[in-house]
Amino acid sequence: MATEASKIIEFKDVGMPRRLSPEASRMAALEAARDLLLEAGPQAVTLKAVAGRIGRTHANLLHHFGSASGLQRALAAYMGNNICSKIAEAVVQMRGGVVTPHELADLIFDHFDREGAGALASWMLLSGNEDALDPIVEAIHKLVDEIAEEGDDATSLHELTLEMVLMALGDALLGGPLSSSLGLPREAGRQIAGRKLAASFDEWQAQLKRQVYEAGP
Repeated sequence: MATEASKIIEFKDVGMPRRLSPEASRMAALEAARDLLLEAGPQAVTLKAVAGRIGRTHANLLHHFGSASGLQRALAAYMGNNICSKIAEAVVQMRGGVVTPHELADLIFDHFDREGAGALASWMLLSGNEDALDPIVEAIHKLVDEIAEEGDDATSLHELTLEMVLMALGDALLGGPLSSSLGLPREAGRQIAGRKLAASFDEWQAQLKRQVYEAGP
């Protein structure tokens, strides 16, 4: 039979969230913010809602992020780094023949559409919090530096990256109604991006062959 003391201990264990390190608490808040973004849209990502989702107080969230705009910026950085790391891995796999250019295009478009990056970016722009986009821009720049290889045409790579990001962002925001209005399938934007990536990949392979040939035996 449980004693009164054991009952109290059991109640506390259930009712009180575990004590987390500052970094773990911050990460839990960012994951909760991302979940809210996907479930209910960017307008649902508030300090109060995130605090309630992880069993923390509004003051605790203010301590970690300073303000609602600080939370947005941190979420943008969190999502940007995750997205870019997955894209970088997929680029390596594409170069190794594991992933096709069209699959890479789908991955990029999915992150801006289904994973909420496009909605988050547009919301921050409309709310006047443009600076919160800086982490995403920095993550994309870092991605370009990571996937660049010796002998790559830096300008072409930068232009291709810009093209893919703008296409994926535009598709996430207007792809559905615009493609329908033009009498095109919903996936038309992805298909165009896939063809662009395939052409770029073919050019990259041809360049490698030329380099090998010029280097000689």
